[in-house]
Amino acid sequence: MALSDTVSVAVGRPAAHVLRDARVSEVIARLLASSARPTGGGPRTSAEHDPHAYAGYGFSIRPEQGDLLYLLCRALGAMRVVDFATSVGFSTLYLAAAMRDNGGGKVIGAEIVPQKIAAAQRNLEAAGLAGFVEIRAGDARETLRDVGGDIDLALIDGWPGTSGPSLALEVMQVLAPQMRLGAIAVNDNAEEDYLDFIRNPQGWFRSMTLPLKGGTEVSVKAA
Repeated sequence: MALSDTVSVAVGRPAAHVLRDARVSEVIARLLASSARPTGGGPRTSAEHDPHAYAGYGFSIRPEQGDLLYLLCRALGAMRVVDFATSVGFSTLYLAAAMRDNGGGKVIGAEIVPQKIAAAQRNLEAAGLAGFVEIRAGDARETLRDVGGDIDLALIDGWPGTSGPSLALEVMQVLAPQMRLGAIAVNDNAEEDYLDFIRNPQGWFRSMTLPLKGGTEVSVKAA
């Protein structure tokens, strides 16, 4: 399948209602309308886990999660946000819109598949938000080691592995020391070792699960 700027999200309703920008909402609606699933369901249900094997598909959050991210960024007055993994930029649209509406800021994305980076750039440009985003190509465990300052919010939506620590946990361990007190982390896939880390009573975070997409973990750096 040729890359078509698609995202793998459920079409439950029209484009996000919290974004009061017709141009951004139009891009979101287009992505929802063109969403597609690979044969076999994708890396979480298939034996194929190489992200480059899914270069024509965008796996992403759902609109209600995007609404939440936008509102959290606005409430925090966020100026530096991390978007892992960027994919074709669906989550990035919400985060970048919040940066713009907060009066400025930067979304630092991480994506390993070149075709998806190109698709994300096209989507951000179509929405008029490209100037608020820097997408770093390569392994996020390396590209996010220094984001240039305190992180206000991080989305952790990583790729499933086959063994060892989850990518979500490894990236969170890189980001957590860079997050300011009061920063928020949002996790999409509820990886078991990630939850063990984020819910550790002796750790930095206080955390709860919201009933979005079967469970969205929202955590605040409190210590």
